This record gives sequence, structure tokens and C-alpha cells, in this order.
Amino acid sequence: MNTPVIAIHGGAGTITRSALSAADEANYHRELKAILTSAQAVLTAGGSALDAVTEAVRLLEDCPLFNAGKGAVYTRAGTHELDAAIMDGATLKAGAVANVTCVRNPVIAARTVMEKSAHVLLAGCGADAFARQQGLDIVDPTYYQTEARHQQWLRVREQSGMMLDHDAASFTFRESAHGTTPVDPIEPIDPDNKFGTVGAVALDMHGNVAAATSTGGITNKQVGRVGDTPLIGAGCYAANATAAVSATGTGEVFMRTVAAYDVAARMAYAGATLQEAMEQVVMEVLPAYEGRGGLIAVDADGNLALTFNTEGMYRGYARGGDTPVTAIYK
Repeated sequence: MNTPVIAIHGGAGTITRSALSAADEANYHRELKAILTSAQAVLTAGGSALDAVTEAVRLLEDCPLFNAGKGAVYTRAGTHELDAAIMDGATLKAGAVANVTCVRNPVIAARTVMEKSAHVLLAGCGADAFARQQGLDIVDPTYYQTEARHQQWLRVREQSGMMLDHDAASFTFRESAHGTTPVDPIEPIDPDNKFGTVGAVALDMHGNVAAATSTGGITNKQVGRVGDTPLIGAGCYAANATAAVSATGTGEVFMRTVAAYDVAARMAYAGATLQEAMEQVVMEVLPAYEGRGGLIAVDADGNLALTFNTEGMYRGYARGGDTPVTAIYK
């Protein structure tokens, strides 16, 4: 029997100690630990890696601190379009949804596509209709909204640009002695500094791995834009023979480099270890195309890697019944 492993991420980027208040930092650690604990319980009870990553990402989607599900960012039209994917390393079965607008938990919709349809990826109104037909939890689009995201969108829209999630949050908010309030930024924010995606990878007692990834996309993005998250091999990949991988970063670069699959390919064809493959992709391949962000991965031997080329990444992991470990900065 294998010692089960669960790892999660909640986005990567220029996350510095000066950018987060002590209270905000504690909130992130608390939420990450609670989510890890729930997914860990699935694994220690003998549950599958697929069930564990589903549970972890579902909870990340329900937490408004992260850009997935509740708290998803706004499109240019002031709407919400969400993406998610999931993959089973034992069978290479996968499911994904793109641009869903009424599903409470896109990761559940992605898994339902995998298990209840003949397809891998459903998008837009077709994905929404499928979710309704399958009896998934359907919400009014206002469910995704939070005041913080709305203020973030208004400010970014005024600048006539797009910002990846944590950047836009930094642009809109600074912590004051009296709480977090909209203010002018101290200095211009680089829109390539922070990325809002959530994900999980797991190894279960039976030696199977799985991965899942979910996102609300980019603040003020073009309606209809799809990033790497729902694309198998780009933002999500899992195979028992190599590893389970979940990505967060500049989506278009992860798509062009097929980043998640590239890790697995280096292990399969070049004999790289998980850590070697992760370092090569994250520290060499992605930066060559101005790609920033990170990957988390686990292989069937229980080797774990949480690798990023930014200043920080919301992340955590747990092995067996051990106390979960969470981190934000390098």
C-alpha cells in the first residue's frame, strides 16, 4: 500500500510579505490547511486520488479568496466564465468544461463530462446545458460575485487592460489600519505578476494519481477567452506511468508549451526524475517564452514537487496522516 499524498495550489505570482497583512496571510494558511485536511481524509479512508482532487478543488472553488467558483473574476462584459479540468492517471480518462456560467462547481461538471459523456471537453452553453441535464448544482451568475472582485474589475476596466487575478487584487486594494479598502496603487502593477488558478494533485493508497485544475480566468478578459486550465496537457495532466500535474500561470504560454504534459514527457522519454522535469519546464522552458507561474506534481512513488518561477505561490501538501504543510512565499 502506498502512503497517500495530496497537494494543492491557489495561484502564483509576485506575492510578497509586504503585500499581505498578517490577518490576510493567516486567512490563506487557514483555508489551505482546512482544504488539505478534507482531501487528506478522503485518502486516509482509502478513497481514490480522483475523489481527493475533486474534493480539494471543489473546496477551493467555494472559497472566495481564490479565483475559481465563488470569487471568480469578471470578464470585459461584467460576466463570469469559468473553466475546469480533471484527469485520472490510472485510465487517462479526462473531462473538462470551458466558459461555464451557472455551475457552482466547475470541477464537478468536468468530472461529470468525464464519467457521463462520450467527450472530454464541453464549452459554453452546451456545457451549461449538460450540467443542468445531469442535475448538478446550478446557481444564478450573481453567486460568483464578491465586492472585492467587482471593485477590482471596475479599476482594471478604467485602465482599459487585463490583469491576472492576484495582480488586479493588488492594484485595487491595500491593507490599512482599518481594514482592506479600495485605494490608488503605490506604483503601477505589472499585469504579468500574479495568476489566479486553483488545482490539486494526489496519490492514493492504490498507487493511482490524479489531477484537477479550475479558474475564473483573467480580470477584464475578452468574452469567450479560454486559457490553459481546461486543456488536457496544458493546465492539467495525469498518468500513473509518470505524474499528475496541475498548473497556474500565464495560460497562453502554458498552452503553447503544453507545460503539464511536457513534465510527463521528460520523465517518460528522457528518464528525468519528477523534480528534474519540473525544474526544466518551470525554470527553463516557460521563461524562454515569458511564461511565469508554477506547477505542482506527484508521481506514483510519492515524489512531490511544487515548483514556481515567481516570488510566491499559495500552496500546501499532506502525506498520510501527517499535519498538512502550507506556504505562500519562496
